[in-house]
Amino acid sequence: MRFRAAFPCLIALLAAQPLQAKDVTEPDTLNSGAILGRSLADLQSDLTAGRISSENLVIAYEARIAALDSAGPKLQSIIALNPNALDEARALDRERKAHGARGPLHGLPLLIKDNIETDDPIPTTAGSLALKNNITHRDAPVIARLRAAGAIILGKTNLSEWANIRGNRSVSGWSGVGGLTRNPFSPDRSTSGSSSGSGAAIAAQFAAAALGTETDGSVVCPASVNGLVGLKPTVGLVSRTHIVPISHSQDTPGPMTHTVRDAALLLTAMAGTDPADPATKDAGKHTTDYTAGLDKRALQGKRIGVMRFDAGFHPETDAVFAHALEILKRAGATLVEIQTLPGAEAIGDAERKVLLTELKSDLNAYLATTPASVTTRTLADVITFNVTHADRELGLFGQELFVRAEATNGTADPAYLAARALSLKIAGAEGIDKMLADTKVDALVAPTAGPAWVIDTVNGDNSAGQTSTLPAVAGYPHLTVPMGSVFGLPVGLSFIGPAWSEARLLAYGYAFEQAVGFRPRPGFLPIPDIAALELPTK
Repeated sequence: MRFRAAFPCLIALLAAQPLQAKDVTEPDTLNSGAILGRSLADLQSDLTAGRISSENLVIAYEARIAALDSAGPKLQSIIALNPNALDEARALDRERKAHGARGPLHGLPLLIKDNIETDDPIPTTAGSLALKNNITHRDAPVIARLRAAGAIILGKTNLSEWANIRGNRSVSGWSGVGGLTRNPFSPDRSTSGSSSGSGAAIAAQFAAAALGTETDGSVVCPASVNGLVGLKPTVGLVSRTHIVPISHSQDTPGPMTHTVRDAALLLTAMAGTDPADPATKDAGKHTTDYTAGLDKRALQGKRIGVMRFDAGFHPETDAVFAHALEILKRAGATLVEIQTLPGAEAIGDAERKVLLTELKSDLNAYLATTPASVTTRTLADVITFNVTHADRELGLFGQELFVRAEATNGTADPAYLAARALSLKIAGAEGIDKMLADTKVDALVAPTAGPAWVIDTVNGDNSAGQTSTLPAVAGYPHLTVPMGSVFGLPVGLSFIGPAWSEARLLAYGYAFEQAVGFRPRPGFLPIPDIAALELPTK
């Protein structure tokens, strides 16, 4: 969850290069060069050709993590490595040799946000010391699907603790378990959140892809500020079972990758019905091979709505957005301006009521399923735990939102039901659905977020703005693709559509990605202050 909308989260245009990267000591392994700049699709090609093995990949990624995450710039994006990963890689290498690959994910290491359970000897903590013993010995269904496709779980990524719904003045990327994750483009700047470690780790190339989760912005915002592709699927396309929850109305896992094709590869494996998650009952009707429709001509003849009311929060980002719109037009799209969304200002309070109410009921239900070694069995227990361990849990910011959630009156409360109906109406029927119908457009676009802000542990987050709330509340898909950079800091372009329109959005995002030709790479150095730049003399 990224709480900007509900809880107050010199321009380098598309062809420009990031600032010169600082010399970073690379791990001295045979395959360090083989993993840099390589997508999932690239790596699978290398595996198929025998140029590398899955064992090589795990060794190379773990060496890079040791050199740059634990040491060097100390990004602190990884909470725990999976001690079984190397054995799994060797087994998948043997299977490939004997029987061939299971599919495009066979033998590829992935990183997983540490609020998603995996059946490995490491806990699922949501970043909280209250869950440091939460070793459940079960795979979330989404993880089981990825393992069945041949993926290797390399480790767990840091996150904004409890997915950023604990306190009013949060510091994105910080957790009591993992510390503060830093942005590889500029380690003095935020990774956004709450899938902070997933964003930073993939940008730093500690794996080719990761899973995040989103309630409102937690996949797309860290993807945007870390120069990645991020997809928040339709709520109900991917199972949420055995994922530490906030809201059954808005939670969903989603892929974070270097390319649109990689996001499509992951979603193809992740999507499907789960009997334990009622929201996924119709998922089987909509799942497909999401790579099949990827076409660089996909934007030709399409009408794209430009959500001007969800832009304007950062002038330099707007300038990059203007250039992105020109790219869309050159790719064959017709742009339709949408200046306002009447009534949108009411969505914040309504969403807040929904999320806090559902947090209490959903988290209590989850905690009841954890092992006996987890002594916090309810939200009230977690609040007490945080007070008892305030020196390690409450040093940077408080737990005001937890306290307010504990005071809610359950999902039968008329105030909650009214808030859910209102927020869904504003975001869905009178929001995205109405904009699509009234303007006869195929999808909507806006800047995803501003560039990464300087980390401030005193005052908390200071993001310029974001465009995640409408699709988050409606439960509709939201894709972000890198569109350019501001002072060497990446910013993303959002593609938003109706429920179950993932294939369409991925096709449009792929066409834009191919046309723009922008693939950011981090520099691991602070972005200099404008006053320190040497400007050309007249």
